Amino acid sequence: MTRIKLLAGAGAIALMAAACTQTGNIERNAAMGAAAGAVAGGVIGNNTGDGDAQTGAAIGAAVGGAGGAMVGREQDRAQQQAAPQRRDASGRPLYYEDSSGRYYYVDQQTGRTYYENGQLRSY
Repeated sequence: MTRIKLLAGAGAIALMAAACTQTGNIERNAAMGAAAGAVAGGVIGNNTGDGDAQTGAAIGAAVGGAGGAMVGREQDRAQQQAAPQRRDASGRPLYYEDSSGRYYYVDQQTGRTYYENGQLRSY
């Protein structure tokens, strides 16, 4: 029973520490998932089979951490998609080009595309 109390205490501390981070959704959710998974895995491992709480906690931490990271990644992706479109000084919408890492705009009269600095974009 003391192992369970120890795991529960460690999990609670990890959850509190994870809640205080400012590093992003992936890290925060991975830490919280690992902590919750360790506690749940420890309890399940202690109460099933040979009663090995440590192995259960390790497996639970790995699965919970991976799951939490995946949830955080989806949250980051959703936040990026919800961001308003970037515009240049004259109000034209800017589009991001992954290959160059630069923003460009479309000249509505000619249909040509230019980078923010006015350089003709060739593609």
